[in-house]
Amino acid sequence: MLRLYKFLKPYTLMIIGVFFFVTLQSLGDLYLPTLMSNIINEGVMKGDTKRILEIGGLMLLVAGVGVICSVIASFLSAKVAANLGTILRSKVFRRVESYSLSEFDKFGTATLITRTTNDITQIQTVTIMIMRMMISAPIMAIGGLILALRKDRPLTLVLAVAIPVLASVVAIIASKVIPLFKLVQVKIDKINLVLREKLTGIRVIRAFNTVEFEKKRFDEANVDLTETYIKVNRIMAFMMPSIMLVMNFTSLAILWFGGIRISKGSMDLGALAAFTQYAMQIMFSMLMLAMMFIMVPRAQAAATRINEVLDTMPKIKDAEKTVDTFTGRGYLEFRDVTFSYEGAEEPALKNISFVAKPGEVTAIIGSTGAGKSTLVNLIPRFYDVDSGSILIDGVDIREMSQETLRKKIGLVPQKAVLFSGTIADNIRFGKEDATDEEIRHAAEVAQALEFIESMDGGFDHEISQGGTNVSGGQKQRLSIARALVRKPEIYIFDDSFSALDFKTDAKLRAALKKETKDATVIIVAQRVATIMDADRIIVLDEGKIVGMGTHKELLEKCDVYREIVSSQLSEEEIA
Repeated sequence: MLRLYKFLKPYTLMIIGVFFFVTLQSLGDLYLPTLMSNIINEGVMKGDTKRILEIGGLMLLVAGVGVICSVIASFLSAKVAANLGTILRSKVFRRVESYSLSEFDKFGTATLITRTTNDITQIQTVTIMIMRMMISAPIMAIGGLILALRKDRPLTLVLAVAIPVLASVVAIIASKVIPLFKLVQVKIDKINLVLREKLTGIRVIRAFNTVEFEKKRFDEANVDLTETYIKVNRIMAFMMPSIMLVMNFTSLAILWFGGIRISKGSMDLGALAAFTQYAMQIMFSMLMLAMMFIMVPRAQAAATRINEVLDTMPKIKDAEKTVDTFTGRGYLEFRDVTFSYEGAEEPALKNISFVAKPGEVTAIIGSTGAGKSTLVNLIPRFYDVDSGSILIDGVDIREMSQETLRKKIGLVPQKAVLFSGTIADNIRFGKEDATDEEIRHAAEVAQALEFIESMDGGFDHEISQGGTNVSGGQKQRLSIARALVRKPEIYIFDDSFSALDFKTDAKLRAALKKETKDATVIIVAQRVATIMDADRIIVLDEGKIVGMGTHKELLEKCDVYREIVSSQLSEEEIA
């Protein structure tokens, strides 16, 4: 956890300020029992009203300064903790943003959200506690003990018994509650996972009438978390009465033995009153330390989880010296590429080699699980190849910066993703400085202009989160427009026409032919009709290329392609 506090260096002066004001407040609190002793001995016992007013006024002044110091310390510590939270969230977000898809697969979305929110909140809470109590508790405990000894040494034997008893109670409670605090974070991850799956898959859940099953699944995770919290709260609820019982017995013992010493003339009333206050200050400081030692392990668990994110370096990094000089524009080549997902027994792609040139359309087809999407995910370097190389414009993509590489590519993913904002904002996502004319032209080519203009506000129509207020086909066309407005050197359409009807599909492909005539086009498709006119069709089966050529060539020499075609087209259409 200490590693996280290196982020607090810019706020060193604030932290020093917190420690300064907490120290002043603690010293003032320690001085108040002495003044109370004086007011009893020098004022009340002697009937000196003037002395009572003088000491009383000084007590009010010390108390007032203590309140001001407490407020300032609270403000500064809260500000430091809030800034720490801001820095950590920013660091975690930036690190997660740099991850390749392998790291996302390793962590999962739900736990990354929990670590960015709940875990950082735990650290903020403990940061405030540490800054307030780390100085206050030791000063109060040590200072109170020294002053108690000065008031009456024999009576401190009561504290010699009470403090170990209190420490034992706290240790027993801490040993029970600390493992549960660590378990709570894991269970919060679980409930976030279930909740996220339920919210994102609500249409599927309702379509298959599994609402009751999902309710049960959520309730199980919710009850599991609740029961763990109840266990924690039961133990914590036992702590306060136990500690108060020890403190009350301590007060009773001090008054009992103090009364005996007063009756013998070994102690005065003012000293007993001051000693009682010092004893309570010592006990409360022990209580503060106990709370800190109980809360710190929970924050430690949260800090460990955050450090896991910050320490996980992305596997895909830019080379130390990147290449920015290219021999061509949009020339793509796969050279004997093999790729395996982490933990997989068999490679997803084996010995893939082909060339895709500018001005040509290269289509990729194959059965489900053949490796089509995996292949196109390697081009923008979402994953790195195990062996072989992918070259763009004569340069291995591992030798160019990721930013340069991705500027060359316009990707339309298999699952169309839209962001909250206007339609224009979503299209402009492909090119920040795109003009209104460029956005309109891209929408027109993508066959999206008609439905956009029919909406309220046209291009200023608001898209809801996740694009839930547009159809699947409209999403796909807007995703295509987003790629078109970029005018990249390489277009990648990953099964991007599946939600379109045949008429719109044909019109879109005709318009794309003119728009992408100087670029390299890669199309992944399930429908043969979409790719029949491609310059080159690559047939994948179980991660291998089993055929490559034009539609007619493959019908003659590739059995896998013939099976795919015969399953979709009639004999007349094939001929």
